[in-house]
Amino acid sequence: MKQLELQQSLFKHKSLKTVAKAFSIALLASASTASIAATKVQFALDWKFEGPSAAFFAAVDNGHFAKADLDVEISPGQGSLAAIPKVATGAFPMGFADINSLVQFLDQNPGAPVTAVMMVYDKPPFAVVGRKSQGVSAPKDLEGKTLGAPPPDGAWAQFPAFSEAAGIDMDKVTVNPVGFPTREPMLAEGKVDAVTGFSFSSFLNLVRLGVPEDDISVVLMADHGLELYGNAIIVNTEFAKENPDAVKGFLAAVAAGWKDVIADPEMGAKAVGDRNPAADVALEQRRLQLAIDANVVTDYTMANGMGGIDADRFDRALEQLGKNYEFKNAPDKALYFDDSFLPEGNFALK
Repeated sequence: MKQLELQQSLFKHKSLKTVAKAFSIALLASASTASIAATKVQFALDWKFEGPSAAFFAAVDNGHFAKADLDVEISPGQGSLAAIPKVATGAFPMGFADINSLVQFLDQNPGAPVTAVMMVYDKPPFAVVGRKSQGVSAPKDLEGKTLGAPPPDGAWAQFPAFSEAAGIDMDKVTVNPVGFPTREPMLAEGKVDAVTGFSFSSFLNLVRLGVPEDDISVVLMADHGLELYGNAIIVNTEFAKENPDAVKGFLAAVAAGWKDVIADPEMGAKAVGDRNPAADVALEQRRLQLAIDANVVTDYTMANGMGGIDADRFDRALEQLGKNYEFKNAPDKALYFDDSFLPEGNFALK
């Protein structure tokens, strides 16, 4: 009963018994309203509002979060290294981050209440992006060439394991530390022969700089022996323990959002543009499509569904990660990924 209706009832009925009954009805109505209130979830992205974030916006716009009784607020980020602490501290109950960064974070912060619960990038976007006109089309082509690599770059961080898997003799590669803003411009100007970066971003940055598309080579590390996974949905474990149904609903809504943008990437790009007026919608549609084709829709996810991981591959991934990073503690994959919030068979992309 609304407050005004309650007041009218009190004026109309004088007996204490009737007043008590009116209060009881009001309390029941209030409890009923509270029970159906949507769970508020603040979600931390790893990066800016760009094409690959379209699936999360589609889950909002197409009502998938609402169907799960979730009120989701999506915030842009400044990289996985910033997103993970946000979730671990509980400032954000859920987020999107590179699982390899998560493994390292948990090694350095034992017991931190954060884990991955849904794999999104079955293949990570770590790549070497080169110029065919400068002789770089395959991993071994880097020998005798100059590689531009920003020291904090996620792709560069995986280079020791990648170079070993791909058979690259690093003594024959000249590595030039470069900044993020100058990485692609230096390649476009021919000052380096290749760079490390995220496949979809470095490629499109070069296109915007006027490099002919047929002169750009994208060497995805995952296609040349790197077993690592990529970005995943991460959750604060205390939040997950208290709100298991909300976490399950969130993951189902995200999967539905990905199915939507896979079917209609133009819609996904427009959803990005609605949140980022500075975005080039056509460019973000291409970025989204590149992420779908190279990172999300893979042979594994088509056969096994989206969201889960292969345990044996994850073991090999942790071994490779040990070539890039010196563990302080023995790796324990149970700390890094919890599949209990996923449905049996994961989320079908077909």
